[in-house]
Amino acid sequence: MSTMPEYREEDRQLLSHEETLALIEKAQNGDDKAKEVLVRKNIALVKSLVKKFLNRGHDYEDLFQLGSIGLIKAIQNYDPSYNVRFSTYAVPMIMGEVKRFIRDDGMIKVSRSLKELVNKSAAAKEYLKASLGRDPSIQEIADAVDSTPEDIVYAMEAVRTPSSIYDVIYEDEDNPILLIDKVSEDSSEVDEALERITLKDLLSKLDKRERTIIIMRYFRDKTQSEIAEMLNISQVQVSRIEKKVLLKMREML
Repeated sequence: MSTMPEYREEDRQLLSHEETLALIEKAQNGDDKAKEVLVRKNIALVKSLVKKFLNRGHDYEDLFQLGSIGLIKAIQNYDPSYNVRFSTYAVPMIMGEVKRFIRDDGMIKVSRSLKELVNKSAAAKEYLKASLGRDPSIQEIADAVDSTPEDIVYAMEAVRTPSSIYDVIYEDEDNPILLIDKVSEDSSEVDEALERITLKDLLSKLDKRERTIIIMRYFRDKTQSEIAEMLNISQVQVSRIEKKVLLKMREML
């Protein structure tokens, strides 16, 4: 892989949206200097995203080069009509290159045991729903498959297919509307994307019970009482664990 330009101090000065568009137009018309400026100005974004994939058996430099390739592809393919800032568009392109390499290299895998647990849990859920006349709790499903609520939540999260910003969310007379078409041009979208990446990294560092409580509270909109019933502990315990985990996550940031 070719070596990308090194990050320089002057590259800390951000480009305006208009300056970025002008450089992209030049780069797409074959101006290598314009492309180099765009790479330099966005190389910090590449580095921040690549760091999320460390400790998986690959060298940082290799992953950085792949992320840089994704950045260059974003420069080549960006269209102002997308109505999103370039950095917002570039994030999935950069991550896609790295993820594709890791996936093809066999590094990202869901173990057979997790898949089997998900399948057993799904079958148990349908059986319990029919016999109980209501949706079973996670605890009831866990008891039925001789597992724990934490393991079931972890398994379900592991096999869930992530959404793509290129998913079609509506289609009318051969005019598909992609998720990216609905993304605001506001630069806060970039911050939100990076925050989600950081949050996922933090969750991976929690133990199973902590991760379950945070997922249920902030991703499944469950109350502390509902979680307490699922995990067979008191609401006070859930509250204490939640506060402790939030403090831990702030410290890790």
